[in-house]
Amino acid sequence: MKQNEPITHLMSTVLVTVHHGDPISKVRQLMQDFGVHHVPVVSGEELLGIISWSDLLSLSFSQAFPADERAVDAVLDHSLTLEQVMKKNPRTLPSEGTVRQAAEALASGDFHALPVVSGTKLVGMVTATDLIKYLLAQF
Repeated sequence: MKQNEPITHLMSTVLVTVHHGDPISKVRQLMQDFGVHHVPVVSGEELLGIISWSDLLSLSFSQAFPADERAVDAVLDHSLTLEQVMKKNPRTLPSEGTVRQAAEALASGDFHALPVVSGTKLVGMVTATDLIKYLLAQF
């Protein structure tokens, strides 16, 4: 198994991101439109935080009660800012990191996505699903 393979061979580099000043509704819409569950929050190219689908679910009753999504979005956008909801200073992996390091980080944390950075610049993302697919390809 190629546990020391560079993470750059596995990570996604086409990322869906939001700016730290964007409304929460934009995050929800992007997750729906692109089928992602984790969205990095940036200022320019600098990673500031990350927001997950479960973060949004903890804020919204829209999954439990039939409600107009626009009404839920309006309430959330006027009640909270993205910076209040996002996980600040998420655990990251340097771009020179390995698949093993990513697996160790994801296995030891309570998160399922790991931003990959070069300094403070966001350059990619690796998820638990990416690692599972990588492992499956090894067998």
